[in-house]
Amino acid sequence: MLPHHRTGAPVRIVIATRESALAMWQAQHIESRLIEHYPHISISILGMTTEGDRTLATSLAKIGGKGLFVKELEDALADGRADIAAHSLKDVPMHLPDGFVLGAVLARADPRDAFVSTKFTSLSALPPGARVGTSSLRRESQLRAKFPHLAIEPLRGNVQTRLRKLDEGGYEAIILAAAGLKRLGLEHRITAPLAPEDMLPAVGQGALAIECRSDRADLLALLKALHDEATAACVTAERALSRSLAGSCNVPLAGYAEITGARLRLRGYVGAPDGKRHVSAETGGAVTDAETLGLTLALQLKSLGAGDILAALNPA
Repeated sequence: MLPHHRTGAPVRIVIATRESALAMWQAQHIESRLIEHYPHISISILGMTTEGDRTLATSLAKIGGKGLFVKELEDALADGRADIAAHSLKDVPMHLPDGFVLGAVLARADPRDAFVSTKFTSLSALPPGARVGTSSLRRESQLRAKFPHLAIEPLRGNVQTRLRKLDEGGYEAIILAAAGLKRLGLEHRITAPLAPEDMLPAVGQGALAIECRSDRADLLALLKALHDEATAACVTAERALSRSLAGSCNVPLAGYAEITGARLRLRGYVGAPDGKRHVSAETGGAVTDAETLGLTLALQLKSLGAGDILAALNPA
């Protein structure tokens, strides 16, 4: 256990993070936010390499999903090497292990995907057979559904690696999260942002989350200062939708919530990887009913055929 003031507040906080440039930016952002509120606390960052970072030759869907990006960080929390872990929320599995909790969800950045190309201005401008790189089954399904004439090809690696592969001519275009490019100072590489109507985002996309052990009441009290209620309501609805549909890297699933006034609008998508079968729907209601709205939309999607699509993806 790390040292504490007599008041019970920690005097030092160690943030566990992956070592990619984007993950380090996220950890440093959380560090700066904590320092704003608690300048008396010593804060440091513990960079780690996860299984998801080490295994780049195979798609996440085939090697165990995005949970491979967080397990080593949770191990560091469990054994006391770190106090909190910084995550991109879209990388956090829908079910946390016993003893862990999301202590804060920060205000969401741009949730959209971004079209990036050195030669073409938009998806619709790409010629037949143009190679589009993406690491996401969600993106692949939506691209194949709307642009069946394109060649959707796998793309792994950090943001800089993916951009380099595009620049070297391996692809005519790639799709990346807009928030990641902006956080790395690479907004100029965005050829065109993709509206949710054109590419529904991933559950939690654009939001950062802080994980800690559930028995760390001292940290949970501190993290409230960084928690954004509106973003939390949106991602609560999105994650409830995903949990109900067994969302994972093996499932081309999208979910995006936004708030206007006291009303939350939630949109969802489930499709086959080839895009030939897909369903979409939306629902809305009070922000305070975020969890229920996620479950309701999951039922709507199942009634439209999502269950059959999911069953085909995960045969008994």
